[in-house]
Amino acid sequence: MSIMEIIGGTFIIIGSIFLFLGALGIFRMPDIYNRLQAGTKATTLGGMSLILGVGFLEPSWMMKMIIIIIFIAYSNPISSHALARAMYKRKRYPLILSEDKENMDAYSEVNPHEKEEVKS
Repeated sequence: MSIMEIIGGTFIIIGSIFLFLGALGIFRMPDIYNRLQAGTKATTLGGMSLILGVGFLEPSWMMKMIIIIIFIAYSNPISSHALARAMYKRKRYPLILSEDKENMDAYSEVNPHEKEEVKS
């Protein structure tokens, strides 16, 4: 077993762990924004590690793997931001468990929430 196979296998295992944790985060988080955060961060790192591991196992593919890694590094955060913005514009606000909801939402000045009317 060569050193390249050991490094490649290590990267593949690390990538698989991060992909599993990303899937677990998507399953366990309470709202869309937390799910996007957990999924994007973990799957970006997991996918990049997995692809880099394949590049180490097949050195002739390394340049193609680096191009794919660069594409993932650009596309995952942009798509996550687009999804979060679309959900916010559709009035799917973050889950806030505090009583002071107006001060916790950073975008309330840009896109104010409808005030809840208190019935007497």
